[in-house]
Amino acid sequence: MAATAAPGSCGPSRDSLRRLRTDRIDLYQIHRPDPSVDLDETLGALTDLVRAGKVRYIGCSTFPAHRVVESHWVAERRHRERFASEQPPYSILARAVEADLLPVCQQYGMGVLAWSPLAGGWLSGRYREGAELPQSRRAALLPARYDMELEENRRKLAAAERLALLAEQAGMSLVELALQFVMQHPAVTSAIIGPRTMDHLESHLRPLDVRLTPDVLDAIDVIVPPGLTINASRRRVAAARAARPRPAAQRIAVMTTTAAVTTGERARAYARTWSPSSAGPS
Repeated sequence: MAATAAPGSCGPSRDSLRRLRTDRIDLYQIHRPDPSVDLDETLGALTDLVRAGKVRYIGCSTFPAHRVVESHWVAERRHRERFASEQPPYSILARAVEADLLPVCQQYGMGVLAWSPLAGGWLSGRYREGAELPQSRRAALLPARYDMELEENRRKLAAAERLALLAEQAGMSLVELALQFVMQHPAVTSAIIGPRTMDHLESHLRPLDVRLTPDVLDAIDVIVPPGLTINASRRRVAAARAARPRPAAQRIAVMTTTAAVTTGERARAYARTWSPSSAGPS
């Protein structure tokens, strides 16, 4: 069982474990860094959970690369448990983590659970040029991310159209192309999916039988270069959210389970600007 908690929460109690019908959580991840809480305090609380037998492994979610490195330094110096996993957003349209975070996770032997591999639905095959935009609860909740008046969303739509055509030429669906792209990266352990129907689930599992050739990966790089995230506003929103301290009352633990698909190795390595020699002690 995997679970995610808000930073600053006290972790699972015995009562919550009983409600989950388990005696421990296999992987307990904190949800985004909280600058108002010292990292050593966070790791100390998580270490207590591991030593109490409530949690097997701890992880982080949406941490920038420098915070991941800092967490390992703190763990080494303060004799804390180390983060065993990181859960970043990663898709063909959001490739910024290739430049630093994914190499850092490889350097420190961390598992990577990529979320939003379909880029919030943009790579589901439903967003095509000339077609009526689909309606969804996500679009209703986050209208700016799908507003075609914004240039960055028009760029995403154009990229999604070119990727859909590439997938057709390769004899696969855009969902298969998008999921296999994420799963073939050597740093990625699993891709988190969120199917709502059995048809969705089956379409999400088909990429297990698909492999992207070097030619297809090169064509993807032409459409969206390595290390590039198209939606710049999303990065700004995420950075602002991560930097905004939250009152303790808002740090509520949220227990979630996730569906994941296993991964293979990427057909080739991506060029990276980050060097493992700069990661510091491991």
